[in-house]
Amino acid sequence: MHSSSPFQNPYSLPFPDPPVPHITRRRSTPNPVVLFLIWGFTCCKIGWDSVMRMSVDLQDLFLYEAFLYYNPLLLLTMMVWLWGVCLWVFSQSTVNYAKIFDLDQNHITHREIWKCSMWMTIIVPTSMTAYLYLYSHGEVSLAASQPVILYVAVALVLVFPFDIFYLSSRYFLLRTLWRIALPLQPISFPDFFLADILTSMAKVFSDLERSACRMVHRQVATIAWFEADSVCGSHSVAIPLVLVIPYIWRLMQCLRQYKDTKEKPTLFNALKYSTAVPVIFLSALKYHVLPDRWTYVYRRLWLFSSVVNSLYSFYWDVTRDWDLSVFTRIFKFNKPSVVSNLLYGRQWVYFWVIGSNLILRCTWTYKLSAHLRHNYLTVFMVTTLEMLRRFQWIFFRVENEWNKITKSGFQQLPMVDIPREDEELLGSTNHNV
Repeated sequence: MHSSSPFQNPYSLPFPDPPVPHITRRRSTPNPVVLFLIWGFTCCKIGWDSVMRMSVDLQDLFLYEAFLYYNPLLLLTMMVWLWGVCLWVFSQSTVNYAKIFDLDQNHITHREIWKCSMWMTIIVPTSMTAYLYLYSHGEVSLAASQPVILYVAVALVLVFPFDIFYLSSRYFLLRTLWRIALPLQPISFPDFFLADILTSMAKVFSDLERSACRMVHRQVATIAWFEADSVCGSHSVAIPLVLVIPYIWRLMQCLRQYKDTKEKPTLFNALKYSTAVPVIFLSALKYHVLPDRWTYVYRRLWLFSSVVNSLYSFYWDVTRDWDLSVFTRIFKFNKPSVVSNLLYGRQWVYFWVIGSNLILRCTWTYKLSAHLRHNYLTVFMVTTLEMLRRFQWIFFRVENEWNKITKSGFQQLPMVDIPREDEELLGSTNHNV
């Protein structure tokens, strides 16, 4: 009952009061960018304070050891980020990268790639910060366990057999790596494409081997590895052996392709990868021959082989891996974009890519040469630049492959009609490496 009022109209009907709207307060969610910046600042602050706690004469050695364990995973994280950028560009352009790489409809997109790289960006520096903090505060055994736990966790995630963490994509990656290591079957485009990327990451594999060696011999967070001639030292013969493995893999792929197709260009491509072998082993000889013999004999041979390898590789990039007649077509996006307007059809892209590729091909030998790897920050910078060179190489190599498929009319086939790599030899002229 509503209370009556002396001013109420006696003929008015007693309508109920309108309901009071229920106001719900939205919970404010923290901005991920802000959280990321806070996390980054915290890691930098803790790491810097940890280094400053040590004596001046040990700071550089301490940083070098921490850098050795974590820089391979940091560079790998960067490459995953760059691969996500590549997939984003492919998805925006007319290039059907799923057909080129023979991927199924459930392949992960650039968003999933960036999600993985984001977690890697968080986990790797966090582990490094924990290592620095624990070591500087006297917890040596706990500090030594940090890189070991991280490496074991990464390995377990890759081989985890259950349907989580993108099982099909992990299986595709591991299967491709297996085919690269043992090229006993016809070479597909993903096989030699990933093998080419691995050649740019030879330094990463070398540091992984150095790190694993010290973990196995329990030299993490100790001074035992400072001796250059020790089993895990900088003069170890394992360093050139690991550096040369990606080039040997690529060389064997070219020989396998020649066996299947009888195409002579594959032999010249095999010759290109063989020129990296003397660069690596001649450099390693410095620590195993007399100084005069190195200066007057092997050093000159190393310089000559470095020039041959750099120029040969540059020539092959421009004339074989890329198609300069339709250069930058990959940046023709389906929808208008700032990236497309900046890069598509622009003449400056030709000069930038060709010029930077020539310069970085010449500096490329720096990371392959063991006797030039004393300054780890310089080597890290050169390796980063090489991976950026490979990043821009990916665009035009994939574009060239798509042009070959387009010219052959292969794109007219539906996805179900595309022969699988186990059913058809992919080493034809359409897939000339």
